[in-house]
Amino acid sequence: MTGRTMTAIIAGGLAALALLAVAWFTLLAPKLDEEAAIDLGHGDYALQGTDGQPFTEDTLRGAPTAVFFGFAHCPEVCPTTLSDIDLWQAELAEAGEAPLRTYFVTVDPERDTVEMMADYVGWVPGLVGVSGSREEIDKAIRAFRVFAAKVPLEGGDYTMDHSAFVLLFDDRGNFFEPIRYQEELESAMAKIRRVMAM
Repeated sequence: MTGRTMTAIIAGGLAALALLAVAWFTLLAPKLDEEAAIDLGHGDYALQGTDGQPFTEDTLRGAPTAVFFGFAHCPEVCPTTLSDIDLWQAELAEAGEAPLRTYFVTVDPERDTVEMMADYVGWVPGLVGVSGSREEIDKAIRAFRVFAAKVPLEGGDYTMDHSAFVLLFDDRGNFFEPIRYQEELESAMAKIRRVMAM
């Protein structure tokens, strides 16, 4: 085999790989993302809300819903997000609109009981805290495809790393879109109003 033939084979292989990459990013990946989004939040988890109601897949149906995963000992992301949610609810109230049904699901059920969650989220209008057993919380983490991991600290204590976005669902329980951590108020409110108008 000549060097020219080998070069042609390599070039042909690279061209085929490039075509596969284009096909992946333009045809297959969006379809997989769309299919994953359709199933987001669906699962057999059974948790308890601070409103005394169960939190299951069925909870996402009936009204537009926002879901955030965090924990009560969170030093920055969760308090900031709770403040943002409070601001969103205030914006809706000021405009004479109904509050957005919102759930804060703990990723640290060993420390965050339902009673503790009630104290932690009670100051935010329309926000329900959610907890349960470790097993059921892990099912919910998988169903919503969020990240959560325990991080050991000195002295035997620990903190939690976790996803930092709020997930919006339409009134049929289908994923709509996320609100990024500290997203600009105008952008977040536009997303909220779009899902609430559906």
